[in-house]
Amino acid sequence: MAHEIADNILFPVAGRVDADGQIPDSHFEVLAEHGFYGLAAADETDLTPSVLVEVIETLCGGCLATGFTWVQHFGPAAVIANSPNSDLRERYLAGLLDGTIRAGGSNAGAIPVPPLLWARRVDDGYVLDGFAPFVTGWGMIDLLMVLARDEVDNSIVQAFIPTDSLRGLSAELLPLIAARGSNTVRLMFDGVAVPAEMVAGALTPEEFAEGQPLVIRLGGCAAMGVTRRAITELKALGAEAEPFEKQVAQARLDLDAAVEGRAEIADARACASALAVRTATALVTAKGGSSAIVGNTAERLMREATFTLVIAGRPTIKSALLKRLSRD
Repeated sequence: MAHEIADNILFPVAGRVDADGQIPDSHFEVLAEHGFYGLAAADETDLTPSVLVEVIETLCGGCLATGFTWVQHFGPAAVIANSPNSDLRERYLAGLLDGTIRAGGSNAGAIPVPPLLWARRVDDGYVLDGFAPFVTGWGMIDLLMVLARDEVDNSIVQAFIPTDSLRGLSAELLPLIAARGSNTVRLMFDGVAVPAEMVAGALTPEEFAEGQPLVIRLGGCAAMGVTRRAITELKALGAEAEPFEKQVAQARLDLDAAVEGRAEIADARACASALAVRTATALVTAKGGSSAIVGNTAERLMREATFTLVIAGRPTIKSALLKRLSRD
């Protein structure tokens, strides 16, 4: 079903989405209709990690803006599904899993050093101050999850904010080089109150770090999706694609091994984005002079491959990429 949606619904209009900077709501409706939002909390007996990865890659290869926006839903939905806050689960989980409630998130309070978003404890919850440099899906999501650092004990607070309650929040739309329809913004928090009933929980820095390999692995799906689409386009031109297909298979093995602790996740993630750039470059070359004209598939995939170099990044990924690119 993911392949059918990507090839027959997403990809045919991906160029228009990129040019207009607007994702049709029908894209998200069809994903909801076929249960794709529910994958965020699917049991591993029903959905293996390899199938989940295949789905995300496929949708990102159909339309990066759509796939990238949709996958932001996964973190918030999974957090609520596993939260001890039963009221939060009862209020939102069913809607999150059937796609009638759409979510996005920001890790600004957990990943950057020093944190960019702080949580100050008050009698009934927290007050948030700072900013989130990248929040995707603004104007298309109903619920925002933000990770903020507790000023007292340095724990990572998982706070939820309905996007129809924006007191203390201001947004600045960011003109991205790719996935422009994702409505990615910079959010400023000025005394944003989050009541205790909207807090899913809090993690120690160590607990947060334990889950990062899988998060980084899923972040690599955007790069792999761009690579897969570039390979498809190379084949359509009659250009040699087999070497890239072999590299895709190896990159996926390396990413999976890293999640299992048998390889370094930053290196594997860097490899995926570097491969996207090489494959897109090959497509531009094979396509010829028309690739220099804005609006064709090769030109768009080249920008999208560049985008994957920095989205959902970490300092370790940046270092690994710089080393790899200097060698390649």
